[in-house]
Amino acid sequence: MERRAWWKESVVYQIYPKSFCDGNGDGIGDIKGIMSKLDYLVWLGVDVVWISPMYPSPGYDNGYDISDYESIAPCYGSMEEFETLLKEAHARGLKVVIDLVVNHSSNEHPWFLNALEGRHAAKREYYIWRDAKKDGCPPNNWGALFGGSAWTWDEKSGQYYLNLFSSRQPDLNWENPSLREEVYGMMRRWLDRGVDGFRMDVISLIAKGNDFSDGPVGASGYHDPRARIAANSKVHEYLKEMKEEVWAGRDVMTVGEASATTLGNAVLFSNANGSELDMVFQFEHMDLDGGETFKWNDKTIPLTGLKEVMTKWQEGLYGRGWNALFWDNHDQPRMLSRLGDEGELRETSAKMLAACLLMLQGTPFIFQGDELGMTNMRFTSPAQLRDSESINAYERYTREKRFTKEQMLHYISLKSRDTARIPMQWNGGPGAGFTTGTPWMDVHPNHAYVNAEEQAGRADSILSFYRELIKVRHRHPVSVYGRYEPYEVGNENVFAYFRIGKEETLFVCCNFADVTTAFAVPERFRSKEARHLLGNVERSAYLKEGRLAAYECVIMEVKENDTTN
Repeated sequence: MERRAWWKESVVYQIYPKSFCDGNGDGIGDIKGIMSKLDYLVWLGVDVVWISPMYPSPGYDNGYDISDYESIAPCYGSMEEFETLLKEAHARGLKVVIDLVVNHSSNEHPWFLNALEGRHAAKREYYIWRDAKKDGCPPNNWGALFGGSAWTWDEKSGQYYLNLFSSRQPDLNWENPSLREEVYGMMRRWLDRGVDGFRMDVISLIAKGNDFSDGPVGASGYHDPRARIAANSKVHEYLKEMKEEVWAGRDVMTVGEASATTLGNAVLFSNANGSELDMVFQFEHMDLDGGETFKWNDKTIPLTGLKEVMTKWQEGLYGRGWNALFWDNHDQPRMLSRLGDEGELRETSAKMLAACLLMLQGTPFIFQGDELGMTNMRFTSPAQLRDSESINAYERYTREKRFTKEQMLHYISLKSRDTARIPMQWNGGPGAGFTTGTPWMDVHPNHAYVNAEEQAGRADSILSFYRELIKVRHRHPVSVYGRYEPYEVGNENVFAYFRIGKEETLFVCCNFADVTTAFAVPERFRSKEARHLLGNVERSAYLKEGRLAAYECVIMEVKENDTTN
């Protein structure tokens, strides 16, 4: 039996504040807007709210380029309002987790501005500097995630600084003990204010190691060093130190975004003795259509590959670590648009995807709008784009004539981060109920019929299904702690598995195909002792005829004292 913990039994709801709810009509989501929707989140049944960055930032990477780690950006509100948000959330039984972005800072952070003063500046070693090669070129052929070289030249000091994401996001030097203590002090002060934990942005990349050699060049024209960096053991030293210095003795939740991590490393990050983090986000399933390595394509995720990857992580972390479960987030396109249906079967497929994810072992993360069946935006003009990665890719690949403008907008609509960041769809009116002003980003045209107001009062809506699904997870501890066992792994249309505990076993069956599919009911679940817990198709023919309707899902239970193995 797994060690019990509140963060294992929780369902987390991610808020991207800029797009969640605007409380003052300026077109940008804010703290007042979040507070106005706390009762909605309680009604939905989630336990934890993860809020993406609201710190002061130049906004190059929409808040993930931070210029002050200990303040609230005026566009979101004030520190007093944030502390009120904490109190209001806690009064409703909701915990609040915030983003920690300490792989890099903004190039406008006071630390970096000081570092630019010269090689002997007080904060110089808070960042990573290297001399040019003899020919004046960057120290190696590493590429930045948002395009171009991972090295930026500083004319004044005659050195390059490392930036794994963009030149406006210089990487912090975790080898420097003074830098680490500044970070730990900042984290302690946030916990003292009352936050309940941290989601740690690209935490697997903070320790760069000693190997700064060139590497093989990929589709970007540069070497992607993330796998090399993520394999560096030094990050585990820093996380153990972080725990001892920051949250030892505190009951908090810590989840790390572990870009390019392996299963072995994830076991170390989220090990059962709790010496590092509680859980990690891994992205292997996101790369099955090239979404993490080179996303500008129209490939789709094969179900057999998805089942293989999910099973690998379910079995590999069982009793050894903990999964953070997600289909999408602020950095990923909507899984409904990747694996479901955007047309007449949108609601059925959205419910199926929800059931498949929330019944796996791990802590589930719902991204705002998933519970409504929000879909990817179809962009028709580069003027609609807001994400630096999308904008840079559009400009580069159309300039190089690698893709036409139409092709690039098509790929951006399928795979970009912009597709996830459109405003939340609260109602069918102007501004989708997100704002009374002009939204910072276009709202999806389908908000007229895909919105919370329409679904809240409808028992068969996606929103109502999410609410019932979360209740099932809360009522059945086996869905949290039970062992995962796949069923009929070779089937190309159906993802089915058991969750096995001492007192009960659940059977979860999800048809990922848009057609009716024959699929055998496990013998144990044909008995009259088997109980149907939840499904998404009225008058299902599955139990009687062994046929799953398009995108059908079924969750069933047997008590272990009612049947024999």
